[in-house]
Amino acid sequence: MKGKMRGVTLFGDWDPRPDFVLGPKDIEGKQTYLGSRVWRNPTLRIVDYDIPAPGPRDVLLEVKACGICGSDVHMAQADQEGYIWYPGLTGFPVILGHEVSGVVVEAGSQARNKETNQPFKGGERVCTEEMIWCGECRPCADGYPNHCERLDEIGINIHGGFAKYVVVPARTLWSLEPLADRYDEKDLFVAGSLVEPTSVAYTAVIQRGGGIRPGDKVVICGGGPVGMAACALMKRQGASVVIISEPEPSRAQLGLKMGADYAIDPTRENFVEKVLDLTRGMGADLYLEATGLPAIVYPQIEQTIWRGRALNAKVVVLARADAKMPVTGEVLQVRRASIIGSQGHSGDGTFPRVIDCMGDGMDMTRIVTKRISLDEVPQNIVMLRDARQEAKITCVAFD
Repeated sequence: MKGKMRGVTLFGDWDPRPDFVLGPKDIEGKQTYLGSRVWRNPTLRIVDYDIPAPGPRDVLLEVKACGICGSDVHMAQADQEGYIWYPGLTGFPVILGHEVSGVVVEAGSQARNKETNQPFKGGERVCTEEMIWCGECRPCADGYPNHCERLDEIGINIHGGFAKYVVVPARTLWSLEPLADRYDEKDLFVAGSLVEPTSVAYTAVIQRGGGIRPGDKVVICGGGPVGMAACALMKRQGASVVIISEPEPSRAQLGLKMGADYAIDPTRENFVEKVLDLTRGMGADLYLEATGLPAIVYPQIEQTIWRGRALNAKVVVLARADAKMPVTGEVLQVRRASIIGSQGHSGDGTFPRVIDCMGDGMDMTRIVTKRISLDEVPQNIVMLRDARQEAKITCVAFD
């Protein structure tokens, strides 16, 4: 397909901090796994591009919806020294956007639709994983694609979905047809763009955290889109008590709509006392750290575990942060508690399970508080640094 398109592009200066050492997977001047140690002076611009062509195993999507993620905000946000906030894999310049749904318009000669095991016909309504795993390295071969040693991430170090078109491998696409009976055409794609962040939550609380047993109690720290998705998933799995800890009232209210039973404002209430009160002195069986403020949040979680009567509590650390987390080993030992890290969303049948949950009534579109055009994406990314009253902002117009 010939022609031009516009893309919301993030630029930055390669200017490593004095103590930075180039890692084995870093590429001098282009890519690093330690973004906040290297990239300075981020700037956003809408740039003209040629429409990309798919390779033999790739597919060209016409993007229909793409959500703004916290990582988009933090990649474009500088600290006092000018370095970006985001600590992970980054490669600039790059078209941002990784919460993508759209329509197949062109496919490579070897691209196969996993729904039919046949070549794509065009017109298929799909969403895509953000993590482009190779399938050949040791972690991929061992079944851990989220930890691929040759990982690319759309909208992070390769071009993403804040553009009219994006090329992705066929292997990362998932059909949205299970949503067709529940949503009209527009909302189907909005729901499809929410599969990625919901799958991040699913990986954290179900795959990495091991899930819960019906009747267990859960605390979700952080009322962003992933935290709200975790509320929905945990309630769906049978939690008797789901508590969301979130200082922004509008987000706390959305968390309650998505499945939380109680909301705590940790800036106005004593987190430890409130959790213990709501769980009758037991504490929770699973805690999710989704705030990105582990140095502040984890000590409160740890004290709740120490003072609570429940054993075997799990703390799943999901939000990306450069800060160190203070841990008291004695608490983990005496209370038989554990800390678990979670990254990504690929593998384990997560995407199709999340899509089927949505098709069965888990309506994630309720967290979308604003729909915008491509031209409005840069200003909304900047606005989200401070405007916590918005939950999920989704781009739905790309012309």
